[in-house]
Amino acid sequence: MQMSENIGWKMKMPKVEERPAIVIAAFGSSRRGKAALDSFDEKARHYFQNHRIYWGYTSKIIREKTGTPSLHEVLAKVEADGYRKAVVLPLQIFPGAEYRDISETALNFPGLRIMVGETLMHRWEFVEDVLEVVAEDFLPPEEGLNFLALHGTSIVADPVNSGYLGFAQLAADKYPNVLAASLEGVPDAGAVLARIERENLADRFERLRIIPMMFIAGLHVEDDLMGRQKSWKSRLEGLGFAVECNKINLNGEEYYKSLASYNDIQRFYIERIERALKLMDLY
Repeated sequence: MQMSENIGWKMKMPKVEERPAIVIAAFGSSRRGKAALDSFDEKARHYFQNHRIYWGYTSKIIREKTGTPSLHEVLAKVEADGYRKAVVLPLQIFPGAEYRDISETALNFPGLRIMVGETLMHRWEFVEDVLEVVAEDFLPPEEGLNFLALHGTSIVADPVNSGYLGFAQLAADKYPNVLAASLEGVPDAGAVLARIERENLADRFERLRIIPMMFIAGLHVEDDLMGRQKSWKSRLEGLGFAVECNKINLNGEEYYKSLASYNDIQRFYIERIERALKLMDLY
């Protein structure tokens, strides 16, 4: 018995897409941080109009709350849509454990040729660039102290610890009124706060500006940094500082200013995508 050409369930193969897809891998946000992700999505789509852009999320908790897909699920969707190549941009600040997890998921995915882009501060020249951008919001020495808030890692053996410590040292060496600490790991926030108290810096600097070195101003900023209780702000106010954190207005709502709020920072991520696309053409 011959198969008929008119069988309705005959599978239609997707068209093979020659250009690589762009996949943005982010932790995600179920609250106000989503506005920052939406802002970057708009900019990426403007710059890469000839590429289709997908998003995959690394936080299981966020995915369960929002119904958004994982990176692996998105890569499967990219392949099903006919793509054979993809650039994955990790929307991370430093190349730590989450970046390595993203890279492992992407590079081990069968059926796609994938190039993983670099993080915001993947190289020391990038660190210099980021500091120069953020410095536009530093209080001058005669007005106050600036406190840069890093995420950090709780894993002692994580090589990215050298990046966090190096960043803090570089910032302090370049600017006389800048300190940095991490929410997790080193540079340890408790130790830095103890140093601030020990050196009586509140007598020298009446104001203190917390500057989140995180892509979005989510729960870490709202609660851990600027919350009313057991936060950096409450502890620093207890030492005598007038504590502040810059805010921006986006679509009629007020948000704490995060790295995503700087046009140049978003541009740096666009450059990471551009570099990955060029490398994909070379190899």
